[in-house]
Amino acid sequence: MEELDGEPTVTLIPGVNSQKKQMCFDWGPGEMLVCETSFNKKEKSDMMPGCPFIHIIRKNEDVYSQILRKLFNESHGIFVGLQRIEEELTGKSRKTQLVRVSKNYRSVIRACLEEMHQLAIAGKDPASDRQFSIQVSSLSAMELIWNLCEILFIEVAPAGPLLLHLLDWVQLHVCEVDSLSADVLGSENPSKHERFWNLVTVLVLQGRLDEARQMLSKEANTSPTSAGMCRILGDLMRTMPVLSPGNTQTLTELELKWQHWHEGCERHLQDGTFASSPHLESLCKIMLGDEAALLEQKELLSNWYHFLVTRLLYSHPTVKPMDLHFYAQSSLDLFLGGESSPEPLDNILMAAFEFDIHQVIKECSIALSNWWFVAHLTDLLDHCKLLQSHNLYFGSNMREFLLLEYASGLFAHHSLWQLGVDYFDYCPELGRVSLELHIERIPLSTEQKALKVLRVCEQRQMTEQVRSICKILAMKAVRNNRLGSALSWSIRAKDAAFATLVSDRFLRDYCERGCFSDLDLIDNLGPAMMLSDRLTFLGKYREFHRLYGEKRFVDAASLLLSLMTSQIAPRTFWMTLLTDALPLLEQKQVIFSAEQTYELMRCLEDLTSGRPVRGEPDAQQLQALCF
Repeated sequence: MEELDGEPTVTLIPGVNSQKKQMCFDWGPGEMLVCETSFNKKEKSDMMPGCPFIHIIRKNEDVYSQILRKLFNESHGIFVGLQRIEEELTGKSRKTQLVRVSKNYRSVIRACLEEMHQLAIAGKDPASDRQFSIQVSSLSAMELIWNLCEILFIEVAPAGPLLLHLLDWVQLHVCEVDSLSADVLGSENPSKHERFWNLVTVLVLQGRLDEARQMLSKEANTSPTSAGMCRILGDLMRTMPVLSPGNTQTLTELELKWQHWHEGCERHLQDGTFASSPHLESLCKIMLGDEAALLEQKELLSNWYHFLVTRLLYSHPTVKPMDLHFYAQSSLDLFLGGESSPEPLDNILMAAFEFDIHQVIKECSIALSNWWFVAHLTDLLDHCKLLQSHNLYFGSNMREFLLLEYASGLFAHHSLWQLGVDYFDYCPELGRVSLELHIERIPLSTEQKALKVLRVCEQRQMTEQVRSICKILAMKAVRNNRLGSALSWSIRAKDAAFATLVSDRFLRDYCERGCFSDLDLIDNLGPAMMLSDRLTFLGKYREFHRLYGEKRFVDAASLLLSLMTSQIAPRTFWMTLLTDALPLLEQKQVIFSAEQTYELMRCLEDLTSGRPVRGEPDAQQLQALCF
């Protein structure tokens, strides 16, 4: 994994001429901003930018696809379920469970592929159709690769059953035969259809011999001259030895029966049984595994891995997994014939046939447009204990590195970030740190979104992030003059300085309006009022008003005096407190004792003389502490 890759592809930005203008850019968590600057080295006199736009370049465009979002959402549940049942995966049931998980992933890919295909067919916009076609090709490749990896690495099919799985693989992913069959069988006389023999040939190439025999019976019914040959070839198809799933015969028995059957086919070919019918003779050669005859059907085979499986079916039906890569390489070379170079998909499949898991993952990481595929496949293979020995040289193992990359991409989306949280949770080494870094970058556009982010942080005891989010929300509330909300957030953040600032705003608001807002919040501060002296004063001052309203004048007077003598009240508020004492002094009954009255007079003297009160921060200090 340490060798250098090829040069990355160049992305051209429409309307930007980087050869004439200097570019500036700024990286974001999931995208990059690019624009032209007025600086020009060659023409210093030209200081005006030629392009007035700022371009947003996203590194992961797939998260904005509606259908691919379904893929991300559905696969998230499968991923989390796999992590949770890890402890239950033991013995024989382990392999069964992992195969089931793999099939669940494939079913999600298939569902998205079919939906994307329907949109591509129904689309009217050429640009959208092109985008849908690209995504259909990508999803098709992903399902093809995943299915092969499931067969080779998860099922670990032995010789015999291996070929049956590969046949199913080809039949599932080379599906043109179904439309061809519907076209031929839908005609009035199928055996006279111009593509009748194409259909029969494709069925034989895919090992669907029962269906091929049925087609030959139609030919025999309408063409008496070839009826005998069709019957003989049909018998050869019927008697071809195949290792069925419930069959108990050994590989040795199968090889002996297959060899006997193969000799019978060869004898008919040498005797010229099908000499008068080129189509039937070609089919017999294919069943003998004749490479020349197979290569004549390149157009119907459509790709080299179909050629490989057909070649194995009729030449090496008991191929062992360790020999697959020899046949795969020779099939690729024969099929391409030096006329073209292998595509990225070919390289990935070849790496799989060579059982080089790390090369498969590397090639997929380069070829595919997002990290979804490699992240989930690697995680599943890691649960299969196939990646335990492979640690990366930059701080994490391969599974965790790919999961971190995938989760980082999800955090670029306004809602998919919630899925990314769980992926970070299951990365034991760097997941926590990565989550803390990414969650701080989520734009808190609404209070509802902020509450979701906050809940995530609180569930994971991310104290600093909780404090930061609460403070941001408190500041927004202050700017919008929602003092109750601001106080609630500052208490939740346990930010004493900000709670003091908001409490001052409450008191100033009281002085201007003559009443408190958000009484329910202030009346139910409870222990939270101990967060700061100013908040304590706010709560106690409100309690004074409540006692006064209940005509508990003695208690109210005692509380009022204690607020002043304990120096918990801000100096700027003393005159208000002294004014509040006047109605109590004017009561018919004596409320303040002589000693309490002297204390009131002393406070008034301190206030009028301008003597400073120690330990009380001024407004500028509070602003500095909070902002």
